[in-house]
Amino acid sequence: MGMGTSSWNLSPDRCFDAEPAQREQARDLYSLVRDLPILSPHGHVDPSLLANPHAAFGTPADLLIIPDHYVFRMLHSQGIAIEDLGVPSRDGTPVETDHRKIWQRFCEHFYLFQGTPTGLWLTDELTTVFEVNEKPTSENAQVIYDHLEARLARPEYTPRALWTRFGIEALCTTDAATSALAAHLAMRNEGWGGQVRPTFRPDAVVNLVDLQWGDNIERLGALSNVEIVDYASYIQALEARRGFFKQMGAVATDHAALSPHTERLSPREADELLRRAFRGEAQTQDAARFTAHMLVEFARMSAEDGLVMQLHVGSYRDHSAAVFQRFGPDKGADIPVRTNWTEGLRALLNAYGNDPRFRLILFTLDESTYSRELAPLAGFYPAVFLGPPWWFFDSVQGMNRFLDSVVETAGLYNLAGFNDDTRAFCSIPARHDVWRRVSANWLAGQVVRGLIDQEDAVQMVRECAQGLARRAYRLD
Repeated sequence: MGMGTSSWNLSPDRCFDAEPAQREQARDLYSLVRDLPILSPHGHVDPSLLANPHAAFGTPADLLIIPDHYVFRMLHSQGIAIEDLGVPSRDGTPVETDHRKIWQRFCEHFYLFQGTPTGLWLTDELTTVFEVNEKPTSENAQVIYDHLEARLARPEYTPRALWTRFGIEALCTTDAATSALAAHLAMRNEGWGGQVRPTFRPDAVVNLVDLQWGDNIERLGALSNVEIVDYASYIQALEARRGFFKQMGAVATDHAALSPHTERLSPREADELLRRAFRGEAQTQDAARFTAHMLVEFARMSAEDGLVMQLHVGSYRDHSAAVFQRFGPDKGADIPVRTNWTEGLRALLNAYGNDPRFRLILFTLDESTYSRELAPLAGFYPAVFLGPPWWFFDSVQGMNRFLDSVVETAGLYNLAGFNDDTRAFCSIPARHDVWRRVSANWLAGQVVRGLIDQEDAVQMVRECAQGLARRAYRLD
């Protein structure tokens, strides 16, 4: 049974303004960058997908539903049980194992994604990558499943083949400080070094109240060949791991925190906090102070070893205790909180904000800080660059609000371009396409209002697509 006649497609003018002059200008600018190679300097794709030449995506449910919290958080919000979507539990709760039933539930509720960036990405993936030409419904769910299953069985739909089709030039994964980087080693040995790069993520060895902190410290010590017994040896182990990541092609580190608060502790204070953690006596306030101190320390390390420092702030992680208990972290229950960048980053920026060796890329979930704090900070400190609209805001309107809020104060060249920040490999071209369309349309608006000229717009749209990210992440 095949797909029906084509009735589902994307508008070629999606993301463009309805005003004719701006739309025509946007089309012209977009045509200059539409087919440029993709730079993906920050994301969460599993490197093993690309390390194994024979890796496959699994079933359609494995591909589009089970690993994607953008998808199942929306379904959950309408009362669909997460376990009915096949998301693995960690408390023994039985979950659906029939992937056709999972797919059926998804298609029955596909309408929930109308008007959302997830809906736009999914539509692009299904129509452009997998040649699905019918909008998912209850009635055609199994026909589409069969169609996708047949496509996924073809050699041209392996991750390696799609990498080439998507035109990806470079992709950075996000890897725990305690990762042995086995997949990256395999790719490096095969000759893929420089195309897929690791990123150093030390959060799990910094958070003193993490239940796995002790085990993580033990693994960090083993991998770095350092016996971690105090603050000095802890720093030595972290610096050793950073050196290994850099040898493996890393260009950046990544740090997540609830707050951007930074403060410099004395070595004695830092050592005491660490020793409390070794004894199992660390308190929440100890962890917050230690994290604030370590952000300054990581800035020092970045100034010395050249790894670009990324800081993602403002997510109240795992807001739902029940979902966290049943399914673990990163299951869509992360909610934005207010942040104070100006006061919070002062200690770090006073130490390293003017250091020409240091580069700090900031991401926030608090949009109110774009024009009030982030743009002025990036518009002054040489070390500070603004990451693109993140997570809840990597949408058409989120991107427009971001550009409206920051460019006037920070200028375009203090931005870090775009990164897709995705676990869903097949959504990468769709996400970059939205950014390229939105930035082309935004620049077209500047042209028709006489704020920039055509020559500037041509240069700026290319910077948005590639140049800003290439320089910010030192990918040259």
